[in-house]
Amino acid sequence: MMNQFVAKLVGVALLAAAPIAPTFAQASPAIAVGTQVTDAQGGQVGIVAGLNGENVMVRTDKHEVLLPKSSFTPSNGKLLFGMTQAQLNAEVEKSTAAADAALVAGATVVGLQGTPVGTIDSIDAQNATLKLASGKSVTLPRSGLRGNADGTVTIGLTVEQLNAAVSAAAGTAGTQ
Repeated sequence: MMNQFVAKLVGVALLAAAPIAPTFAQASPAIAVGTQVTDAQGGQVGIVAGLNGENVMVRTDKHEVLLPKSSFTPSNGKLLFGMTQAQLNAEVEKSTAAADAALVAGATVVGLQGTPVGTIDSIDAQNATLKLASGKSVTLPRSGLRGNADGTVTIGLTVEQLNAAVSAAAGTAGTQ
């Protein structure tokens, strides 16, 4: 029961940490939502799906990827990009596969500020059980974890927030 309560708290915190519908900055005249993105030979890479500060969200035929504005050159009402659609899709898939590969038992789990919170004790298609530095275990939805290229795994909470959630869940479980 305590683990389900903590999992719900972590899920809520992850949603709060990653905006569901990001607010995009006002588009510059050269880069606007709906602008076509092409490679140097004129091949379709994707379209601009949104703007977020100094980044451009590009939607390809398979993915949405956030890229720096400096990666594009405006030309004749379109944006030129240095990769083909196939190359961009392959890089996104390579990055995603590397992140998924980090989600294994024994991986170090860090909070939002990069501070270690524990390790993955076990993981399956839906859930991961973390062994916290305090010695306690908590089960979280796998979707609440993000693998990193360095082999670590990040959760959407700081160490303090996770410890507070575990403590609150322990208090709630003791009162039922």
